[in-house]
Amino acid sequence: MEKTTNVTVAGLGGQGVLTVTDILAEVLFRAGFDVKKSEVHGMSQRGGSVSSEVRFGKAVASPMVPEGESDYLIVMEPTQVEVNQYKLRPGGVLITTADVPTEKLKNPKALNTMMLGALSAHLGVDHALWLEVIKEFLPQKLHELNLEMFELGRQAALRK
Repeated sequence: MEKTTNVTVAGLGGQGVLTVTDILAEVLFRAGFDVKKSEVHGMSQRGGSVSSEVRFGKAVASPMVPEGESDYLIVMEPTQVEVNQYKLRPGGVLITTADVPTEKLKNPKALNTMMLGALSAHLGVDHALWLEVIKEFLPQKLHELNLEMFELGRQAALRK
């Protein structure tokens, strides 16, 4: 992959936006990409708007995604779709809660791994690597739930 790929994750404080981008960045790094992750934009306290960005490719110069150049925009809170839409490039992929089976969500805190699962279906990175990194980043007592939610999100995206 010569081109730099840009991913923006948006939601509200407390939804696990940073966890998603931490896991994503680690998976991509282990897959052999140069990876840069930006700081949080907005209010990171519980309930405030939050977004974080990951850029990856052969060589990435800056951690900041230029406006309108996100290849993937993952939005974990429906009220945040409109306010973050400008970040997505024309033809980019928007992944919202409407794209995953939220009715099967066993715990609202696992929405982030469900959304990460949906994103994973688009990136062509080894499936086992995703599971390995999720298990390393999350406490063992949460593995079963989060891996199940990841798979539900992934399968929903693969069916589209």
